[in-house]
Amino acid sequence: MSDTTSTDFSGAYRAVPRTGVIYVMGEASRRGFHYGNPAWCNLGQGAPETGPLPGSAPRIETIHIDPARHEYAPVGGLWELREAVAALYNARYRKGMPTQYSADNVAIAAGGRPGLTRIAAALDSVHLGHLLPDYTAYAELLETFERFIPIPLVVKAEDGFHLSPQKLRQHIVGAGLGAILMSNPCNPTGRVVRGGELRAFIDICRELSCQLIFDEFYAHYLYDDLAASDGPANSACRYVEDIEKDPVVIVDGLTKNWRYPGWRLSWTVGPKALIDRVTSAGSYLDGGAPHLTQAAAIPLLTQELADREARAIQAAFGDKRAVLVERARAMGLRFDNLPQGAFYGFVSLDDLPEPLRDGMDFFKAALEREVIVVPGEFFDVDPGKRRRHIPSRLKGYVRLSFGPEKDAVVEGLRRLDAMIREA
Repeated sequence: MSDTTSTDFSGAYRAVPRTGVIYVMGEASRRGFHYGNPAWCNLGQGAPETGPLPGSAPRIETIHIDPARHEYAPVGGLWELREAVAALYNARYRKGMPTQYSADNVAIAAGGRPGLTRIAAALDSVHLGHLLPDYTAYAELLETFERFIPIPLVVKAEDGFHLSPQKLRQHIVGAGLGAILMSNPCNPTGRVVRGGELRAFIDICRELSCQLIFDEFYAHYLYDDLAASDGPANSACRYVEDIEKDPVVIVDGLTKNWRYPGWRLSWTVGPKALIDRVTSAGSYLDGGAPHLTQAAAIPLLTQELADREARAIQAAFGDKRAVLVERARAMGLRFDNLPQGAFYGFVSLDDLPEPLRDGMDFFKAALEREVIVVPGEFFDVDPGKRRRHIPSRLKGYVRLSFGPEKDAVVEGLRRLDAMIREA
């Protein structure tokens, strides 16, 4: 009889890596962190505070359950919710334009990752460009599907992590890109593509038949003059000329912009032909979003409520952003790009004492102070680990979140300051 009770699955299953933030939270949990623990300051947080903000609409506290909602919802989403999403985008971005979104241009999924996974599953055999740095979970998403080849598009710190339209054209032509995936505003740098530059992105991709896939989960988080000039939210949908012909698809949801991450509800907006394909992919990937939350989300999609939430976010998170920028600079952290959007500061450690100039070392030292940050190298998205032999150029960075309540942000920065002074 064997002296082991374990089963070796190594021949049947592949290793599934933990994404950067999940790794970070796992390490913190081993040291006593858990959600709601007041001893910890989670500056690695990828979700916004979810309580009431000054000027925001009342938070939903109860959901009425209609017995009819116990049935499955359609894989593409409830028709009424799809209509509400289309109406919001038309009201915000397409007034007076000849083509308007309808429910046929919207698909609903159970969160951002399933929404993006559906799009990835629907892609043809293409070279897919993705920016560096960008959202950590893109690495696993981009390596799961083998029909397309992920191509990194490096944006440089000395350029403020900025991708110009001219550089975009060069990348598309030089690498033969058929699609590009990017978060806008960017997680982690806070860089925002907007206005004439965003229009130029779409014009170039229309000309070169390159699909633009925008992750717009931080579209309400705009700072300085951005919200005043562009309205309460930013979207590529504003610059689409023909909704059925232009190669633009966006993904958004309740997670960040409505501050309901636990609802796990997202939508994809794009040409009907693509929506049909992502809905078909959803039928075997995830089966669709929960019926109950879809029905409860419909009242949240009015322009009045959405704009009110955006303005409340910009005021409250703008205040926390100012605190982060001021105190991080005072402790020797450098911003190559001040966050124009999202709720992160991506800071260089180059000017710190030697023991703290590496993002992983900084992360581990912060854990000893019960503070969580995310090492910058996790945003050096590397599907399939094709660049594992090259040290990450982002090793000298960390991402600091101002997603938590202000008191936690202030206290976390105080502890990091003490850590740096004592190094």
